[in-house]
Amino acid sequence: MQRSRVGVLSGYPSEPDQLLARLIRAHGNTTEYAPFLAVLFLYLGTQHPPGWAIWCMAGATACRVLLVVALLAWPSMSKPNPARAIGALGTYAFGTALCVAALAV
Repeated sequence: MQRSRVGVLSGYPSEPDQLLARLIRAHGNTTEYAPFLAVLFLYLGTQHPPGWAIWCMAGATACRVLLVVALLAWPSMSKPNPARAIGALGTYAFGTALCVAALAV
């Protein structure tokens, strides 16, 4: 639907600040991390994880949502965006903590 509105039927739009470009970026970024986090969540969920690992699962999910909101809500992807930085760094931090939890159980 969005592609027909902006006249780009395939590929990536030429302007990175168009909504379609931000949607593609948000989708691509989510497809990189969601499967890995889902596997970690499922594995840890079956192993009776410690309480801090459950909080890390919630934190990782919140950071992923924040990152998508930051990609879509801010008008430009070319300028630094604090919400996007927090979402990305939080994903890395919580993901690392979940990997440690997976090794510890």
